[in-house]
Amino acid sequence: MKPLTSIKTYPLPQLSDAAFVTDGGIETTLIFHEGLDLPYFAAFVLLRDSAGRAALRKYFRTYATLAREYNTGLILESPTWRANPDWAEKLGYTPQELVENNRNAIGLLHEIREEFESPTTPIVISGCVGPRGDGYEPSAIMTAQEAARYHGPQIQTYRDAGADLVTAITMNYVEEALGIADAAAALDIPSVISFTLETDGKLPTGQTLREAIETVDAQASRAPAYYMINCVHPTHFSEILRSGEPWLNRIRGLRANASCRSHAELNESPDLDEGNPTQLGQQYQELRRKLTNLTIFGGCCGTDDRHVEAICQACLAGSPASTAAPAL
Repeated sequence: MKPLTSIKTYPLPQLSDAAFVTDGGIETTLIFHEGLDLPYFAAFVLLRDSAGRAALRKYFRTYATLAREYNTGLILESPTWRANPDWAEKLGYTPQELVENNRNAIGLLHEIREEFESPTTPIVISGCVGPRGDGYEPSAIMTAQEAARYHGPQIQTYRDAGADLVTAITMNYVEEALGIADAAAALDIPSVISFTLETDGKLPTGQTLREAIETVDAQASRAPAYYMINCVHPTHFSEILRSGEPWLNRIRGLRANASCRSHAELNESPDLDEGNPTQLGQQYQELRRKLTNLTIFGGCCGTDDRHVEAICQACLAGSPASTAAPAL
């Protein structure tokens, strides 16, 4: 792994010690709580009409209000996890329509930032990049160079639309993550890589999280600003985190599942496992003892604002309406 001193420091407010929240499981919230139809789990389809855009504004305003109540920063993640060419083709979008939807997704987040940002609630806009294939199982395997060419146009759209960074969510093999980091570097926009893990705490390929992070840091033309973990329950990976190991310092964000179920079980489940928000908050608090740079708190499958608020209550010093974004 590159020495931390050689990893470029980006002017991103979430790289400070201040706490930032982000949203929960957008797709599961919109499907199971709002009753919306998201084919292929694609939330970006809501951008096509005024009713869908209103649903997205309502969703993001919920988290903006939560961040304001707790005086934390907020990372707005675009609803574009499926907005790449392969999934767009399945959904009947032309290449130009895909570009427009990715651009409009960032534009919607700018509206939310204009409405809610304040000195105590700095807001960062992230362009979400999802896997080319399935989120749970490595498919459509690419080399790093192929991944950079594939994801580069989407990343360029985000940059040109005014995103502050791009975040690759639910990465399940290293080459795709590395390609996204390289594409972002070529476009001079910060990147974040969020890996997903199985119940054994390893990537679906069997690679360890440590190996994945160290490989991307060592081989990327410009290392990611930081790493995250998403779409896995805390009990599935807490044992792999050994306090004091340097690679752990690169993990700054967590978006855990509410459910203890495996990816295979979640795929086959017809219902929503919402878990226990209070218990999830306590598990985040326990993880902070090992992940000393953990300052970004959100959720993934099955989570909503109740879970993120429980995480805030467990992890943030003080109570709602404190005077500043709390240092951790």
